[in-house]
Amino acid sequence: MRQIGGILKGMAEKKVTWLELFYDILFVAAVSKATHVLLHADHGVIPIEYLVKFVLIFIPIWWGWVGQTLFINRFGQDIFIHRIFIILQLFFVLLMTASLSPNFDQYYIPFFIGYIGSRALTAMQYLMVHKSKATHQHSTASYLGTYFLIGISISACSLFFDSWIRYVILYMGIAVDIILPLIGRRHLVKTPIHTPHLFERFALFTLILLGESVISILAVLQFSHWDLPSILFVAFTSLLVIAIWWQYFENVETKVSKEIQTAGQTIIYGHLFIYISLSMIAASIQLLYQQKLNYPFMLIFVFGSVLLYFLSTSLVFHLYRHKHLRLKPYHLAVLLGILGCCITFDLIYHVPNYAIIGEITVFFIAYAKLTT
Repeated sequence: MRQIGGILKGMAEKKVTWLELFYDILFVAAVSKATHVLLHADHGVIPIEYLVKFVLIFIPIWWGWVGQTLFINRFGQDIFIHRIFIILQLFFVLLMTASLSPNFDQYYIPFFIGYIGSRALTAMQYLMVHKSKATHQHSTASYLGTYFLIGISISACSLFFDSWIRYVILYMGIAVDIILPLIGRRHLVKTPIHTPHLFERFALFTLILLGESVISILAVLQFSHWDLPSILFVAFTSLLVIAIWWQYFENVETKVSKEIQTAGQTIIYGHLFIYISLSMIAASIQLLYQQKLNYPFMLIFVFGSVLLYFLSTSLVFHLYRHKHLRLKPYHLAVLLGILGCCITFDLIYHVPNYAIIGEITVFFIAYAKLTT
């Protein structure tokens, strides 16, 4: 009982460090560059090439950040050697961020060095976890460090190839890197994540994504003619961002149980889709206002991003909510009904861009109200 109490006390005291926050700063630029890819509209649509490139750029950003965050969550200490590793990672993340571009060929080598360097440092950190740690902790660290090196090695082989083959091999390695923790879940549950710290870290990264929507509002203000439609668009968009913030952070702060101990994989992988949807929503704000997309594609893209956010947040928060606070099926039916009615109405009647933003805002206000 004394040992369990000590563990719980240690969990309660784990806080996000200033160096972790500094580490996040570089990812602000990385997320911004990834979101910018979605602004490439051609003949009223976002070409499939750019949609795919957005995902291919976003996944390494997310996984690079997740790798270091998970190590700190399980084994990190605010000590000299761990600080040195994070500082070294900053240089590789900076290089990776600087090389993010839809023009993959031109920046492949610096992107490769930045991403692989960052991941290699994370693998080394796991392999250097001291044997004085509990057996299950050392086993978890050894598993992750060893198998992350497999994914890194596969990606490294891409240097020996040209054209599209190098990208297939690079992302095969990244896919292996991402999948192996899922396969080895039995090793990870022995050393569960620190739930409060992990939610705090992912919530801070969510703030970065919400910041992209704020940047989009600023971009709209620069192009605004300050007529009534523009004023309505900015007003509804501002309410939209506030509603998203309300829905997400009120759930994280008061509705989820921080005492649940798991491998954290629902939080980790579920947030990939939350982050992608937030990037899409941020891009939608600018694309809607500038009317760069044809009407049917615009509706699919905008409501698709909202639906993706709704489904991914519902999954993540449902599993960690206190049981008496979990959404009932009729809640989900009401929210899906609101979305369905909005898109059906918009397909029948051509509505202005501010009305579409207004509909989405109403949905998020309803979502926030029902879930908080």
